[in-house]
Amino acid sequence: MGFDDKLHASYERAEMAADDQTMTLEQSVQAAVELDAPLNERLEVVARAVRRLNGDFADAVDRLVSRLQEQGAGAMAPAPGDLMPAFLLPDDSGKLIGLADLLKQGPAVIIFQRGHWCPYCRLNAIGIVEVQEEIAALGGQVAVIMPERRKFAKAMKATVGAQFPFLTDMDNGYALSLNLAIWVGAEMERLMGVGYDLPSYQGNSSWFLPIPATFIVGTDGRITERFVDPDYRRRMDIDDLIMALRRAR
Repeated sequence: MGFDDKLHASYERAEMAADDQTMTLEQSVQAAVELDAPLNERLEVVARAVRRLNGDFADAVDRLVSRLQEQGAGAMAPAPGDLMPAFLLPDDSGKLIGLADLLKQGPAVIIFQRGHWCPYCRLNAIGIVEVQEEIAALGGQVAVIMPERRKFAKAMKATVGAQFPFLTDMDNGYALSLNLAIWVGAEMERLMGVGYDLPSYQGNSSWFLPIPATFIVGTDGRITERFVDPDYRRRMDIDDLIMALRRAR
């Protein structure tokens, strides 16, 4: 099978994942995992599946995103040229890892994710795993930060097969200091609560989540590039991440 045939087959799988009325969300996520396409095209498969399976939930997400965009959520997060604020957070084994520890080994890729339960975060993490050897060859150090208790961070790392740490940011303390934490709102709290037990995952009942974000940090501690988007259905594409890491060396 030639490249064009493989690409065509990939898009057929994407269409099936998004449109097949018999597919569950998890089946659609798996189809997106297998899709040979840029990360945001894989994420779009999930977004379309969510809209097909639960239009009311998808509409509520649209309203949340619109509210966050109107409020400029994430706009005041550290920007390229700024020093990345230091952190010291426990990893999935309980070991404390700091930004300084990562930067001693090379430029850092700091990724904020919502949680192990989020299919978009899982796809994002899988995309990083697929290139983790290339990142390591560039001297890059990856750390994923989530507001979840250690056992859930550990489960997420194992599920995606990551070699990099998943750090726990309890009560979104570090995300708050970066102007990345948001309240999901009463409507989303009600809708998400049907399927997700965030109070148990996070160890609190605040219903705060980080805006998914990626920061590329040079060894001098300064941010070289960032991706911050209040629409959690979009992330920094993997090719863009690799190019940004090359420029940060």
